[in-house]
Amino acid sequence: MTVRTRVAPSPTGDPHVGTAYMALFNLAFARKHGGQFILRIEDTDRTRSTPESEAMIMDALKWLGLEWDEGPDVGGPHGPYRQSERGDIYGQYAQQLLDAGMAFRCFHTAEELDAKRKQPHDGPIAPDSDYVDLPRSESDARAAAGDPFTIRLKVPREGECVIEDMLRGEIRIEWQQVDMQVLLKSDGMPTYHLANVVDDHLMGITHVIRGEEWISSAPKHLLLYSSFGWEAPKLCHMPLLRNPDGSKLSKRKNPTSIMYYKDMGVLPEALLNYLGMMAWSMPDGEEKFGREQMMADFDISRISLGGPKFDMDKLSWLNGRYIREDYDADGLAQLLVQWAFNADHFARLVPLIQTRMTLLSEFAPKTHHFFAGLFEPAADDLAVKGKTPDEVKQALAWGWWRLEALSSWQADAISESMRETANLTGMKLRDFLKPFFVAVGGQAVSTPLFDTMEILGKDISRARVKTALDALGGVGKKAESKLRKALVKAEAEQAAQQAAE
Repeated sequence: MTVRTRVAPSPTGDPHVGTAYMALFNLAFARKHGGQFILRIEDTDRTRSTPESEAMIMDALKWLGLEWDEGPDVGGPHGPYRQSERGDIYGQYAQQLLDAGMAFRCFHTAEELDAKRKQPHDGPIAPDSDYVDLPRSESDARAAAGDPFTIRLKVPREGECVIEDMLRGEIRIEWQQVDMQVLLKSDGMPTYHLANVVDDHLMGITHVIRGEEWISSAPKHLLLYSSFGWEAPKLCHMPLLRNPDGSKLSKRKNPTSIMYYKDMGVLPEALLNYLGMMAWSMPDGEEKFGREQMMADFDISRISLGGPKFDMDKLSWLNGRYIREDYDADGLAQLLVQWAFNADHFARLVPLIQTRMTLLSEFAPKTHHFFAGLFEPAADDLAVKGKTPDEVKQALAWGWWRLEALSSWQADAISESMRETANLTGMKLRDFLKPFFVAVGGQAVSTPLFDTMEILGKDISRARVKTALDALGGVGKKAESKLRKALVKAEAEQAAQQAAE
């Protein structure tokens, strides 16, 4: 048997370090066993998936040195490797399950499902009592009459599913705890679960190495394999990356974009090394090791199930070792030029600073924020005359969230978003922007804010705004919920006012 593993990111946002983490371990396992590693793009979420996000994911993985044998860009015998290009396949398999009595049509409307969710219930919410036993003739008649429906998986109501996990041994989950998953949506698009299983089978995936958050979905997937009469791949559920406080790694607490670490000056070999350390160790205990060393010595049984904590201090320490041990002075000089002191980067800075210079020696102090990491502003520096700290915090939070939602990171788009947010807060634009100047540029007077943010990039810009929020005490879950509701309300009121005009 040829070992075949894969990573299957969704192109719905920035390239996440968790994607690289999973890609590394899948690649290491495949290479150790002389197998193949596949990249598949799971872009069935048509409203959120974008070509730009796909390109960023692929560029980030290539920057880290993670290479695939088959994928959207290199092709292969099992393509296409984008799920959006495989649509006809999933409908056929959903129909096969329907014909075999392994699935059923569900005619619930979205409103009916919302009502069911609000009712008291034990265990997962599933419309099993409503349509799972509907006679096929009646189901066919309603479908022929044009009634919208989804196709759901029939799940046993008794017994348990036994999952054989490569790291955890036997995992038992009662079928009553498994919902009757939608396989095909009313628009004919597959859900993750159907597409994932069908694609893994057709692409010959032998080992599925994924995060532990998918353990609860394993019964659905194994049931699908059984329903089709296919042999299931071996399952391995990796421990999740976590914040230093033990919570699941998320951008709410720490930067999660691979490109953030690239922009901060983390070397790709150091970041890849660090991700390898997250749940695994070399036999000799050495913490600094290259990709080829890891793949040569990789043993999946050495993966630790303890929650690996993503610690920036440890990553910085490791990055420092690479800088000191792997580069001489000339090599480091070239590295710095490639990172930030290149001609293209300087050409973007000159127009912003030229009218503010009287001496060439002023260039460095006036542009230091383009070459820095994160600032740690004092709360007093973020203060706005006539505004309370809570009002400033709200302005920063609203601005941060709306910046996160931007699909285009250009100065014009940033300007429009920030001006709209200022209107939502009721603050004068100058007052609203003041804490953002401090957060992004390090001081109240700096280079033009929107152009600066475009050049810095969204990852560094947003991380600096987040750091400024933390300087004001941060936004806890309860406060975040309240502020987000207030933002939604303000946006709705603004939209209603604009419509009336």
